[in-house]
Amino acid sequence: MSTALRLHAPIVVPCDPDCTVLRDAVVDVDERGRISYCGPREGAPPRGQGTEVRECSGILLPGLVNTHAHSPMTLLRGMGGDLPLLRWLREVIWPAEARLRPADIRAGMELGAVEMLRAGITTSAEMYFSGEAVAEAVLAVGSRVALGPAVIAAPGLEGMGSWKTVVADIDRWIDADGLRFGPADRVELGYGAHSAYTLPPEALRTIGESARERGALVQTHVAEAADEDLAQREAHGSVPALLDSLGVLDGRVLAAHCVHLSDADIELFAARGTGVAHCPGSNAKLASGTARLVDMLAAGIPVGLGTDGPSSNDDLDLWEEVQLAGMFARLSTGDATALAAPRALLAATRGGAAAMQRSDIGALEPGRWADVVHLDVDNPAFATGLDTSDEQLLANLVWAAGSRCVRDVWVAGEEVLRDREPTRVDRRAVQAAARTAAQHVRG
Repeated sequence: MSTALRLHAPIVVPCDPDCTVLRDAVVDVDERGRISYCGPREGAPPRGQGTEVRECSGILLPGLVNTHAHSPMTLLRGMGGDLPLLRWLREVIWPAEARLRPADIRAGMELGAVEMLRAGITTSAEMYFSGEAVAEAVLAVGSRVALGPAVIAAPGLEGMGSWKTVVADIDRWIDADGLRFGPADRVELGYGAHSAYTLPPEALRTIGESARERGALVQTHVAEAADEDLAQREAHGSVPALLDSLGVLDGRVLAAHCVHLSDADIELFAARGTGVAHCPGSNAKLASGTARLVDMLAAGIPVGLGTDGPSSNDDLDLWEEVQLAGMFARLSTGDATALAAPRALLAATRGGAAAMQRSDIGALEPGRWADVVHLDVDNPAFATGLDTSDEQLLANLVWAAGSRCVRDVWVAGEEVLRDREPTRVDRRAVQAAARTAAQHVRG
C-alpha cells in the first residue's frame, strides 16, 4: 500500500519495549491511516510523488493512552475539591451528575477531548453516562476512545437507568454497531461496571458474561479507598477475589486505581492478565493512598496511567501522571532507581495499550494506527538541545518537558491538532458550550 504521509523529525521515540531513540528518522503512514514504516530516514522505503511530507523540528512519539478517565466531568471541575473520596462522591458528585443531560455530557466530553489532545493524549478509556453523547463528542474532535457506559446502582442516580437496563442497552449497541466503529475504529465499546461497592454480585456476573461473549473490555474501579469495600472484603477476602469468583476476570478487564491490593490480589491479577490503570494524581488528591506500582510491574501486570476525572485531579494531563508515577514509586520504595524515565514513558504509551489489551495503539510500529505526537523542543526543557545522550534526552522528555511542549497531533494519520489548536472544532466555541452546560449542572 502506498505511503500517504511521511513525518520526518530529528528524534523519533517509537516506544518499543526498549524505549529506543531514533535519530534523523521518519514515520510513514499508509492510506488506511496505519504506520507502514518507522525508522531511520536513511533506508526508508521510496515514497511516491503523491506522498505528503511534513518536516517536524522536534520529537515524534506515539499518542499517549489515558487508561482511566471520566472526561465529561470537566463540567464539575473544582466541586468538592477538599473532600475524601466517598464524601466527595455522595455529597457532591453524584447529586450533580443526576442533573446532567445528554447535551451537557457531550459538551463536557468535547472539552475533555480537546484538553487531552493539547496534552498529546490520543486515546482515553472513558467510563461515563450517556455513551452515545460521549462517542459523538470524540468523533467530532477526532480523537479515540475506549468507552464503557457507566453501570452503577447508587443513591440519587436512579434516573440514569437500572443496571439491568444499561447492560442490555450496551449489549444491543455492540451487537448493532460492532465492538469498534467510526473512522479508523475511533470508538471501542465496552462495559463500565462502576465498582463492587455500587453494584450487586449479580450485576457484576452479568456484565462479565456479556463482555466475554462479545470480547469487550470491562472497566471497573477496584480498591481505590481503604474504606470503600469493607463489606466485600469481609465476605470475599478482596474485590479481586470477588470478581474472580464471578468469572469477571476471565475476560478483558481494566481495573482502575488498585491502591489497596494484597500480595494475593497482585498474583491473581497477574495470573488472569488483568490490566491496571494507575492514577497517582487523583489518588494523592483524594488521600486514597499510593498503588504498589513497582510490585505490580514486577509481577508482570500490564499497567497504564490514568488521569481519572478532571474534577478529582483536576486536569487531563497524562504527563503529570508520568512524573507522579515515577516520583511516588521512588518515594514509596525508598529507591531512586525504582522507575526510570524510559519505563515511566512506556507506561503512558505502550503500557496503556497493553493494559487495555490493544495492540493497535500505543507505539509507532508498522500495522498500528498512526496516532502521533510532535513535541516542540524550542523550550527550556531541552536547553541542552537534542545532540545529547539518549539517556539525557529521555530524562528531559519525562522529567522536564510536559504537555506545554505538545505542538501537533495526528490520529490515524489525520492532523487533529496543529500549533496546539484542534483542527476539527473551534476550541473557544467548545469552551463556551461547556460553560453553559456547567451553569445548568451547578444550578
